[in-house]
Amino acid sequence: MMPAEQDDSKQRLQKVLSAAGHFSRRRAEALMQEGRIRINGELATEMGVRVDPEVDVVSVDGRVVPLKTEALYIMLNKPRGVVSTMADEQGRPDLSEYVREIGERVVNIGRLDADTTGLLLMTNDGDLVHRLSHPSFEVAKVYTATVRGVVDHAIVKQLTTGVELEDGVSAADKVTVRSNAPKDSSILEIVLHSGKNRIIRRMMEAVGHPVISLHRKAVGGLHLGGLKPGSWRELTTLEVKDLLTLAHRADAPIKKRRHDRED
Repeated sequence: MMPAEQDDSKQRLQKVLSAAGHFSRRRAEALMQEGRIRINGELATEMGVRVDPEVDVVSVDGRVVPLKTEALYIMLNKPRGVVSTMADEQGRPDLSEYVREIGERVVNIGRLDADTTGLLLMTNDGDLVHRLSHPSFEVAKVYTATVRGVVDHAIVKQLTTGVELEDGVSAADKVTVRSNAPKDSSILEIVLHSGKNRIIRRMMEAVGHPVISLHRKAVGGLHLGGLKPGSWRELTTLEVKDLLTLAHRADAPIKKRRHDRED
């Protein structure tokens, strides 16, 4: 890779990696010589190559590394009753209180219904928001759903084969019945990629088992773990790398679109 044309926004790759806290400049040069660093998918072996941390995507051994030193990546366990917006016209609790706690202007990636609890990602990395909020960007999400009635094998098969809805057929990747006690309800673990509006609630309604409560516990390999409702934390460096790698995969969409409301 030839050195990029110099401009004010670009810095030497070694300096950028060092400033972001990933490697010393000497270590970065060694990785470049070993062919382990790529810039926007191309091998970076020229010691003078320069990058723009706000635009260029740098990966080491296939994993994208965060370069934006001011970027924040937050995991929130959204409580029930909180709407996924920064200001609600109806005066309901919204995400603005968490933004005040965080102390930086961050926005949510995707949405959860007011009655749905669980993992919601927030960031001030605009490019990441655009990528992960694109309607065609599908990432595996894991939910725990308590539904009315006893869900049997036939219903599980229907959910994974496909349910006819007003906007087409939708199917879960995997459905596991965790409990059928008490006998008038069931607890399911549902894995799916779709980001369609209220998809789980609509699917369960269509098969005759409406949702009582819904909780999202994982998104694209990120798990809530023991994070309590209403609490938030910054993602670890490893989690950020995984998230950025997912967002910059070869088939990831990049156009800016409206947020789809996830279930």
